[in-house]
Amino acid sequence: MNVDIQQIKHRFGIIGTSPLLDHAIRTAVQVAPTDMSVLVIGESGVGKESFPKIIHQNSIRKHGPYIAVNCGAIPEGTIDSELFGHLKGSFTGAITDRKGYFQEASGGTIFLDEVGELPLSTQARLLRVLETGEFIPVGASQAQKTDVRIVAATNVNLQEAVERGRFREDLLFRLNTVPIEVPPLRSRVQDIPLLFRLFASMSAERYHMPPLRLTPEAAKLLEGYRWPGNIRELRNFTDRISVLEEERTVTAETVARYLPRDLGVDYHPALRQQAVLGEDATSFANEREILYQVLFDMKKDMAEMKNLIAGIMRGEVPVAQPKAHGDYTPTEVHTPSAHPTTLAGRDDYRNVLSSPSGYAPVEDVVEIPATPHATGHHAEVSDFEEQPLSLEEAERSLIQAALIRHDGRRRRAAQDLKISERTLYRKIKEYGLEE
Repeated sequence: MNVDIQQIKHRFGIIGTSPLLDHAIRTAVQVAPTDMSVLVIGESGVGKESFPKIIHQNSIRKHGPYIAVNCGAIPEGTIDSELFGHLKGSFTGAITDRKGYFQEASGGTIFLDEVGELPLSTQARLLRVLETGEFIPVGASQAQKTDVRIVAATNVNLQEAVERGRFREDLLFRLNTVPIEVPPLRSRVQDIPLLFRLFASMSAERYHMPPLRLTPEAAKLLEGYRWPGNIRELRNFTDRISVLEEERTVTAETVARYLPRDLGVDYHPALRQQAVLGEDATSFANEREILYQVLFDMKKDMAEMKNLIAGIMRGEVPVAQPKAHGDYTPTEVHTPSAHPTTLAGRDDYRNVLSSPSGYAPVEDVVEIPATPHATGHHAEVSDFEEQPLSLEEAERSLIQAALIRHDGRRRRAAQDLKISERTLYRKIKEYGLEE
């Protein structure tokens, strides 16, 4: 099939000469005449929204409706109604019948952006549409037919989501009939100066000022940056310099002032769900794993504390005894079942037993009375009463700590916790952490 790539780029406003970009466009045009489901894969900000339009406009459905739906922006409680419609009285507030997007888009194309954010129950409904072309509106008992072409997009690794139980494997197979991978900006560095000139021209027209010009050194510095926000970040970067800089010639020194200092770090975790943060980094795949991690850490701390107390009761762990004036001093511990142990020479306890008045003479000996634990009865874990743990408080503290770590930036906090932004927003509202 002969595909005029340049004509497609001009028609849909796509800038770039990268072979990876040309391959993605060619694949979209080739699959357009069919009714196959297409999954557009790529990081946030790479321009995935252009490819469903290319597919729709080059298909036999181009005269039918085209509807784009951001699945991550619709609340979980209403997404079924938005997609499949509902009947009057099916839930509180349903005062009339309402058509869903799948009914409105019949005969055309529906674009499901951020499809990885769909709840599992909605995924089951979507699978039925793909397999039979039928759906059941909320509150209805009869299935309705729809003739719609589905194009989905995601910036997460759906295979990893399947392994974590967050995405249906059978739905992935149906959506991924033809995958189209849109390359990140760092994989098409030759396009960065072209895009910069385009955005500089647009900024100049919008703000009525001369356009920016890049020096070769500045262009090279831009090409060396990883652009975790991709095209969206580059556009914001160009707008910022256009407004704040009086000099219209952009040098490498100017670029360096506006780029993050560490240019070699890849901050973007897209397509792999987990950024490499270090050997001790903990990955929270979803909200349930946060609770599991909190419980595990609490259980570990509680077990260590119980073992320490049991050791003290058995006389195996030396302790310091207060003198009359209240200072702690190193002593010799005498028990009927153990030999005296001099603590003054113990490095492990030197800091704990030190006091402003210094170490007391070794002659200061305090006798610890024998207890059942010291005479052979070992303390068991069950000897100590457990206090009930509040999962809500633990989860609230974890979310609050993440927000503080990232100065209130909710997107970064959600990435740190490895949960969706929608879940984080809901938890912030639930725990009253808006301020």
